[in-house]
Amino acid sequence: MGVSLVQGVRNVIVMRLFASILLGALFGVLIIQPVNEMVIFHVYEVNDSALNQWQFIYQDLIKSLSGEANKKTLYYMVVGGVLGLLAGLVFRFIRTKLDTIDSLNQELGKDLALLLVQGEGPALEFKSSFRWDLRQNRANKNLEAVILKTIAGFMNGNGGTLLIGVADDGAIVGLKADYTLLKKPDADGFEQALVTVVSTNLGADLCQNLHIVFHTVEGEDVCRIIIKPAPRPVYLSREGGPRLYLRTGGGTRDMNIQEATEYIKGRWG
Repeated sequence: MGVSLVQGVRNVIVMRLFASILLGALFGVLIIQPVNEMVIFHVYEVNDSALNQWQFIYQDLIKSLSGEANKKTLYYMVVGGVLGLLAGLVFRFIRTKLDTIDSLNQELGKDLALLLVQGEGPALEFKSSFRWDLRQNRANKNLEAVILKTIAGFMNGNGGTLLIGVADDGAIVGLKADYTLLKKPDADGFEQALVTVVSTNLGADLCQNLHIVFHTVEGEDVCRIIIKPAPRPVYLSREGGPRLYLRTGGGTRDMNIQEATEYIKGRWG
């Protein structure tokens, strides 16, 4: 997602919240105030006047709209505006959750075989293993950093899918070697280890941006990680300090200080 597009989305959100406040203010003056005046008319027995209920409400509303009762009008505008803002925030929260569920369902609906044929790209990455070094045929915890770099790159970008247990050419490698390094040598243990590594190195708050599922292909397990964009910059500590990684094209790269500063400002403000 480009910086200008992110800024545009942010502007739309602000405008919608402002519209919610404005509509709420109108609701306060045109709906809440008349209803409250109706209650006042009956509870305090204002009906001893020459005005009936509707005339009383109409007269009071005209005073508010004409500026004769500024304090009262302002009060109902503030009350309505606050209610409008809360309603807008709740609506946005619900809509975001529904959009997330819809996006997740669409991603899960993609057949794994088609993803393997599709090959690596801006939103798809293959990794042979999590901790097992296939070249040296031994455990190598440094490989965790490769997985974390990819996850951070997707989170800082538009999100994507990471398949672990798949070679670069799409061949199935499986997770059996990785399982041997776990206290609980199965898919559940693998997921727990992965979540722990992400929580420790990227942040516990970001674990909710991961959806992990397992597939069995040709008798081998493949871990599928669906990664959502993060609500904040995601750093990975490396030699020399924290790095900001971003998925670009078919790879993940770390930004220099100037690039990172401009990107963060444009995307997260």
